[in-house]
Amino acid sequence: MHNLTKKLFQPGADFLGVTYPILCGAMTWVSDPGLVSAVSNEGGFGTLAGGNAPPAILEEQITETRRLTDKPFGVNLITIAPAYRDHLALMEKMRPPFIIFAGSFPKAGDIQQAKDCGAKVICFASTRSIAERMLRYGADALILEGMEAGGHVGHVTLTILLQQVLFEVTEVPVFVAGGIATGKMCAHLLLMGAAGIQLGTRFAVAEESCAHPEFKKTFIRSHARSAVSTPQFDSRLPVVAVRALKNKAMDEFNALQLSLIQRLDEGTITRNDAQYQVENFWMGALRKAVVDGDVSHGSLMAGQSVGLIEKVQPIREIMQELVIETDRELERIKTVV
Repeated sequence: MHNLTKKLFQPGADFLGVTYPILCGAMTWVSDPGLVSAVSNEGGFGTLAGGNAPPAILEEQITETRRLTDKPFGVNLITIAPAYRDHLALMEKMRPPFIIFAGSFPKAGDIQQAKDCGAKVICFASTRSIAERMLRYGADALILEGMEAGGHVGHVTLTILLQQVLFEVTEVPVFVAGGIATGKMCAHLLLMGAAGIQLGTRFAVAEESCAHPEFKKTFIRSHARSAVSTPQFDSRLPVVAVRALKNKAMDEFNALQLSLIQRLDEGTITRNDAQYQVENFWMGALRKAVVDGDVSHGSLMAGQSVGLIEKVQPIREIMQELVIETDRELERIKTVV
């Protein structure tokens, strides 16, 4: 690496304790110990997806990840998952080096509980006000995730978040995510002040990813416009938007929302129970796609960067390409400024 690349990598790398501040986002059913350890062993930062796994399974996965790598990694906790409280309590026993909150936004007490476990806490921010709140609550770092990302997303693009948050926040490292798949883009984001870059969709189709071959093939065949975000039909059912490849599962989810809203009107279901059914749908639909390879009725959560994915590659090759492309682009920029 050239000196400029090393300099721009340094803040994020030091914070995470890694060689390259390139994060693999937590993807339920995908970010298992095999994928997480592979990313960490190649100098990046892997994130284990808590999802809605039974606490005993999550404990086993953390233990297995530690067996496969002695490098730092994070544990991602979904605040809207039914098992969330049990997962957070488990962290006191497992004491991972990093805890990343996702899904919705943690309370101040949740962040303090995580820090009391000895972990550094990273929080997502999908708006400026949320970034400010997470900092007040004690987050050690932020991940700005634009709506271009896959899975549960906000409603603001990364380009706006860069201007609203990245350019303004200096007290903690700020990582960026959403629609990123190339080292060239990484170079420019680092120049803008990002401490590091998070990718998900590209890692989902890595050789080490446990995702079904049909799942990976569908990603490679898809275009950026294939990854669409789910709508919210009624404020009484405040679903977090999900970006995924359009298929029958998306239609089924919309039908579920309408059915739940009707039941709310009739008073035959509580808001909490309706919200639980929404999240339960995605957990099951994800498994159908990732594990079973049902690409019609399963959830194909993907960012718009899916349009940039051309082939299945080993993690080592992906990491090398990202670093080399970043390095080359930064050297190119030096010749024109």
